[in-house]
Amino acid sequence: MMSTAIATMVKMLEVLPETTQAQVMEHLREYIAEMQDDVEWDTQFQRTQKQLVVAARRAKQEIATGLAEPMDYTRL
Repeated sequence: MMSTAIATMVKMLEVLPETTQAQVMEHLREYIAEMQDDVEWDTQFQRTQKQLVVAARRAKQEIATGLAEPMDYTRL
């Protein structure tokens, strides 16, 4: 079953020339792919949120106790 939003998009696309329809569809594919990437990023971030908080607290504690050293970017 088609949602109202999809039915509206189909109607809007139907009045366009085929070449323009193809261009719109390509833009939609790219946009949807970006949205899927954003959802994946958000999901991954939520999964690791607790670990990030723990790591940040540990780093803050190491800095406060003098155990931290400045990053040596030449060693990366």
